[in-house]
Amino acid sequence: MTKNKNNRSIWSTRIKSNLSKNLLKFGNSIDVDKKLYKEDIAGSIAHVEMLFKQKIISFKIKNKIIYGLKKIEKEILNKKFEFKQNHEDIHMNIEKRLFQIIGEEAGYIHTGRSRNDQVITDFKIWMRSSIKEITTLIDKIIHTTLSLASKNVDTIMPGFTHLKNAQPVSFAHYLMAYIEMFKRDKKRFHHTLNNLDENPLGVAALTGTSFNIDRNYTSKKLGFKKPTNNSIDTVSDRDFVLDFLYNVSVCSMHISRIAEELIIWNSDGFKLINLSDKILTGSSIMPQKKNPDLLEYLRGKSGSSYGNLFSMLTILKGLPLSYFKDLQDDKKIIFDSNDTLVNCLKIFNEILKNCAPNKKNMLNLANKGYITATDLADYLVKNHSMSFRNAYEKTALIVNYAEKKKKKLNELSLEELRKIVPKLTNDVLKVFDLRNSVNSKKSYGGTSFDNIKKMIMKYKKQK
Repeated sequence: MTKNKNNRSIWSTRIKSNLSKNLLKFGNSIDVDKKLYKEDIAGSIAHVEMLFKQKIISFKIKNKIIYGLKKIEKEILNKKFEFKQNHEDIHMNIEKRLFQIIGEEAGYIHTGRSRNDQVITDFKIWMRSSIKEITTLIDKIIHTTLSLASKNVDTIMPGFTHLKNAQPVSFAHYLMAYIEMFKRDKKRFHHTLNNLDENPLGVAALTGTSFNIDRNYTSKKLGFKKPTNNSIDTVSDRDFVLDFLYNVSVCSMHISRIAEELIIWNSDGFKLINLSDKILTGSSIMPQKKNPDLLEYLRGKSGSSYGNLFSMLTILKGLPLSYFKDLQDDKKIIFDSNDTLVNCLKIFNEILKNCAPNKKNMLNLANKGYITATDLADYLVKNHSMSFRNAYEKTALIVNYAEKKKKKLNELSLEELRKIVPKLTNDVLKVFDLRNSVNSKKSYGGTSFDNIKKMIMKYKKQK
């Protein structure tokens, strides 16, 4: 074997000139991908165990390599490992250090593989762990939201369309809408987890290898369901990266929408919720201010998540098969999106724990805007054999009358209502009661109190 000098690049026998410092700095990725050291070492250990099993390397070489890799892992954990820019990436940094520890036998570690399959293997293993962390954080948000909803089943507020009072709803029902968003986010991440559950290790640069390797063995060792099917597709595939970035973008969008809503509700114009001082900031000039800066931070961070998704789509847009250096940026993009979402989920959970409804103001606002008009139209259909369109028209006339008289619907007398619908009886007056309105929506998924309680209990039982 040709001696491998640790101060030279792997390809120095073929490439005679040293890379310029500017190009070396531009092309290396160690500052980003050193985050993958655990995954890289785990993949390498599985690989050399397979090489020994297949009688491609000896028992002695296998043990020496694994010993060296575990020593490197300890050095990194103890912050005693020197990451070198001239070694370009995490794979070469580890391999170069392995040569220093065990000598020439380190050269066997790369038998039957390439950095092309190595990096995707590392990346997929890392992404599995990341998705599990994200879904755990989403579960915490769902738990916190359920707790808040349980305390507010009877809290009545206006439901909005176009930010105008539409129909009365339970505040708990509103909160449960957020849970549906986060449950869909979890499903998306789990779907991505299933899609990336194929082992890239062993496809080498792009064609596979002539060595008698066992890819099913390394798949089992590394926790994958099976090996990938096509070597060319494997090294060029970044669909799992796009899936992850899309999932992050949608989850960030949900957080942003909810943050916007809470900002509006906390504003002096609405005053529907109160936020604890723990999650508010002040003003540098206005002494009275209490600002929802964290919510604004959450609302704004969706922009960087979208940007990362579009960046990756653009990188992939014109790439032929198979591997190109353009793909090196995928890790920086993914790590940034992941870190941002993890922080946002943690912050949002804290906000929910420090948020409380202003029940009085919610009820007062629900009493404005003729919010039970639809209940009246439904009543006319059910009790006076009207088509809905006819009932809608009669109700609109009653609303016009109330507006002219500057009265709420529940302030109209039976005699006033009979001016427009003569056959009305006393029982029509109950349709204007907010609690009755909320509780009448018994259709599956509706805002009735029983529906909400059942849904809360259902989700509390789920894990």
